[in-house]
Formats: sequence, structure tokens, C-alpha cells
Amino acid sequence: MDWTILIADDETNITDVCARYLEREGYRVVTASDGDEALEKWRRESPDLIVLDLMMPKKNGWEVCETVLNEQDVPIIMLTARGEETDRLMGLTMGADDYMTKPFSPRELVLRIKAILRRVRRAGEGRMTEMSANGVHELCYPGLQIHLLHRSVRIGDRSVELTVKEFELLSLLASRPGQVFSRNQLLDMVWDADYFGDTTTVTVHIRRLREKIEASPSEPRYIKTVWGIGYKFESRDRV
Repeated sequence: MDWTILIADDETNITDVCARYLEREGYRVVTASDGDEALEKWRRESPDLIVLDLMMPKKNGWEVCETVLNEQDVPIIMLTARGEETDRLMGLTMGADDYMTKPFSPRELVLRIKAILRRVRRAGEGRMTEMSANGVHELCYPGLQIHLLHRSVRIGDRSVELTVKEFELLSLLASRPGQVFSRNQLLDMVWDADYFGDTTTVTVHIRRLREKIEASPSEPRYIKTVWGIGYKFESRDRV
């Protein structure tokens, strides 16, 4: 499968070096030097993954990330010259898949991109295989409907927009109600075993997911915390 990678950074030495490393691995690479160009290239080229610098002219990385994820589920790796935890958590909270602090190794970037795209491919293949074998296209619970083929979610009569990771987390938990998953298990199953992040990523995405599907995120109906272990999906009845 041919993958297209968009690298958006106003430092041309970074885009040039990263593009060379990625093209050597067989990826098609598109570059942008500011936020406006990044959005224009994203809409025109439909990349499979975006490498996005936070501090860019015209529109910064936060604005680009928000615009993209409001319209499309596409993996994003954030780049920043700052290493504060607040930056990392904000990127993850917005829905970014990974986070790298400058200076970084282009080889490590390639490895992270491979890991994310491998997970995307496996997730798609796994869903289709499972649906074909079991004939399951939807997971329906009182007040909640998850359509696996269309990757859509409804709460009551309201459609809910989820990022790739949020949908994967929800569909995994909801497909096995009552089963307790540790944060490390969820990290391995949703982010791929080769992911370089930590379990904070899972915690942040669960919080965002609750904010979208729970009437009261602090008292969740569906996604329960199992203290000291992780999370489980709880519903007495499946429709």
C-alpha cells in the first residue's frame, strides 16, 4: 500500500531531511512551510498521516490540528521545540497520536510513523475480518449505537464525532462489555505494541471520549474506571 505523509514545518532543513528518510522507505512525501499551506496540502493531497510542527506562521499547529480532526480521522504526530508536559498533554487531548520534541532523530520519526500506519492497517483488516466472520456490523446498547463499518457513533438521536483513537477505544471496550483492560493493554491493542508513548495517552483519550459520549463524564454510564487497573465498558443490556 502506498502511503502519503504530509510534513508541515517552517524549518526547511527539518522537512528536507525527514522527507529524504521517508522517501527512502517508499513513502510519498508532501511538505508545507506554514499552517495555511498545511491545510491546503491536506485537503488537496489527502495524506495518510501528518507530521505537524506546533510553532508555524499564519496558523499554528494547534489550529491546524483542530481543523483537520474536526473534519477527518487522520493520524497526527506533533513536533515542538518545547518539552513541557503541558504541550504534550494538550496535543494528545486535541487528538494527536504521538508527540516528538525537537531536536529528534529522523530515524525515530520513521519508526513511529511505521508503527502508527501498521496499527491503522491492522485495525482496518481486523475489523473487516471480525465482521465477516461474525456478521457483526453494529454494537448497540441503550442510548448508544456504534456502527463498525461506517465508523460512526450515535448517542440517542445525536451523531458524535470521534477521532481514530477514540473510536478504536470505544469499539474495543464495547465489543467486550464487563472485561477489564489495563492501560498498558489498551496502549498495545489500540496504539500498537511498537508505540513509543506512555499510559498517560490512554488516560487522556478516555477522558476525551467520556466528554463526548457520557451525559455526566465525572459519573460515567458506559466507560468505568477500575481503580488500580484500568477501564471497562459497563452495560447491563445489549440491544
